[in-house]
Amino acid sequence: MKSTSLNYPITDSNWIEKLCRWADAHYEFFAFTNGNSYEYPEQPFATRFLAGNNQLTEKEIWAESTGFKKVGIIGYDFKNKLEKLKSENNPFFELPELCFFQPSFSLKFEGENIYSDVELTDEFWIEIEKTELPNSANTSCAVTPQISQEKYLATVKTIQNHIIEGNTYESNFCQAYSGSFENWDPIGAYFKLKKLSPMPFSALFKAKSQWLVSASPERYLKRTGSKIIAQPIKGTIRRGQSLAEDAVNRETLANSEKEQAENLMITDLMRNDLSKVSKTGSVQVRELFGIYRLPRVFQMISTIASELKEGVSFSDIIQASFPMGSMTGAPKIRTMEIIEELESFKRGWFSGAFGVIEENGDFDFSVIIRSIIADLEVKKLYFGVGSAITYDADAVQEYEECSLKAQAILEVLSGK
Repeated sequence: MKSTSLNYPITDSNWIEKLCRWADAHYEFFAFTNGNSYEYPEQPFATRFLAGNNQLTEKEIWAESTGFKKVGIIGYDFKNKLEKLKSENNPFFELPELCFFQPSFSLKFEGENIYSDVELTDEFWIEIEKTELPNSANTSCAVTPQISQEKYLATVKTIQNHIIEGNTYESNFCQAYSGSFENWDPIGAYFKLKKLSPMPFSALFKAKSQWLVSASPERYLKRTGSKIIAQPIKGTIRRGQSLAEDAVNRETLANSEKEQAENLMITDLMRNDLSKVSKTGSVQVRELFGIYRLPRVFQMISTIASELKEGVSFSDIIQASFPMGSMTGAPKIRTMEIIEELESFKRGWFSGAFGVIEENGDFDFSVIIRSIIADLEVKKLYFGVGSAITYDADAVQEYEECSLKAQAILEVLSGK
């Protein structure tokens, strides 16, 4: 990629916002990713911008060695193409299960340099600089939870009965908030959310009228050559309001047998998934029960790595591992059936995966959580939150954990 010196370092969010607003006016698709300089095993998302007008067909998405980047989303309900499953809950609005585009240009930001895969003209820089930012971004949207607290608590009890009967060991039960709007600014919402909750897999994605505004803390999969890693998150506790409380909460999470048991089940599930496409004996748990500090919570994260078999394709990898085990539970297929029976909404893009596939087949995908999904044409948005329900889970604590995960998004949608 060609390097261009930039007078506006990437810490200047105004310049990045101008770039996004310029792209919104000129392109049907664009994406901006930012790892927010996190110390994250195997690195967070790179800081990148990609834009284009060419939406890819399913055949083009799965094709190997195309020689161009692919950017997009695999929706949760794509599971139905991989297994004998169904999604019969009502959607908030229709979303494509696969939504990818081919960028006509991409930028990578490192320090005060931009690396571009095309020659950038003086006119490009002038256009960006002339792009006007709105005086205020309307990010307010009244949302309501789709199930009551009473219904949530009763559903947790139902899941625990399934556990007693041996149908599932752990189920990631999710609830959703949804709302309608007349005018809503996804770009403004992204920068507000990024300021409130900067995350290692922060992303803004436009696909015509549909948008993903993401503050995801979780990686689904990253491939580098023949190496692949998965990083499931299971285990959450709020940050303390003082250094002392922060330290106590961190230790509480690190030493929680319940949270470790949840994390271990999903780590084992991901080891099993990766073993289907990996060389025999190569699947290793690189880190178990790592505790990582995020803006509002500590998360327990494990890292599983392996060497892929010769000739394994992107399609093979998705077939073996999608959706991310942390968003389903174990055993995976039966638990997804239980989730479908008990949840009140069609997940759509929520708990699917977003990422970039490179020209050489390398890729990096996040799990779509802590994210707003919106359609400006139908003027609706929603977001989901969930937690792992196990036999010894306390339903009230699980409900409070979901509220904690929803907090930053609710603040953005309050418009304050």
